[in-house]
Amino acid sequence: MLNHEASPTAVVGALNVHVEGAVVAIVVVPRSGITGFAGLESDAIRVRLAAPPVDGSANAALIRFLARALDVLRSQVRIVSGEHGRRKRVLFVGMSQEELGQRLHTAGAVR
Repeated sequence: MLNHEASPTAVVGALNVHVEGAVVAIVVVPRSGITGFAGLESDAIRVRLAAPPVDGSANAALIRFLARALDVLRSQVRIVSGEHGRRKRVLFVGMSQEELGQRLHTAGAVR
């Protein structure tokens, strides 16, 4: 279920604490023509990517997009699971769950 009109707290279901920071659940839609946030889908944030899922280009595009959108270094963003699938868990190193949720809200991941 896709939810475009979520409250700022709705993103909490997509977030988890990790030993190294905070993790967000992402559902990727590759070959979308444009890259950007596309709301919430169940317990994950939906991200459209212009890049195709070939030779890791969609994963690289996802990391670049998230780092730029959330104003963090690319080295702070790592895919911890789901490298070969649409559902991914992305780690933000050194960031609390609360800070990640706020940055996602500010970036427009949830509206």
